[in-house]
Amino acid sequence: MTEIHTPRLLLRRWHDDDLVPMADINADPQVMRWIEDGSALDLEETAEAIERWEEEWDEEGFGLFAVELLASGELAGFVGLSVPHFLPEVLPAVEIGWRLGTPFWGQGYASEAAQAVLEFALQDRGLDRVISIVRPGNDASENVMRKLGMVPERETTHPVHGFPLNVYAIDLTEYVG
Repeated sequence: MTEIHTPRLLLRRWHDDDLVPMADINADPQVMRWIEDGSALDLEETAEAIERWEEEWDEEGFGLFAVELLASGELAGFVGLSVPHFLPEVLPAVEIGWRLGTPFWGQGYASEAAQAVLEFALQDRGLDRVISIVRPGNDASENVMRKLGMVPERETTHPVHGFPLNVYAIDLTEYVG
């Protein structure tokens, strides 16, 4: 079982009891405003998403980690790696992404977890490049990308929803950590 420990977080595979707290995160309009068309997800949609995330672990050898706070055991959300099939123009690529509940914003958890996931991508999975995709205006996520050493690579448009997207990238052969 793949786990990563950081000073404040445990990054781990998904448990059954993660469903309700992740559904609460996915139901928050503030959280979802930058995701796809901004629609919130219900319990059933969250269960389907977690199932897909776990399947990606089995198929790709990487995926989205559940992020648990070591101090309290609370589920903060996810940070991890995925293949961005929705944007064929960047393939083959592996994307790093995150989604945390609003109580966990502004405390450095996304950066802390993403830094650990980048090291996992390089050291454990042997990836040489990772991208991240963001909608313009999502300044908090762009700040995390910059902290990771990622640089803007291209501007594009979401193929389904038509809104602009920015693609950031980092060459992990030059990653310092």
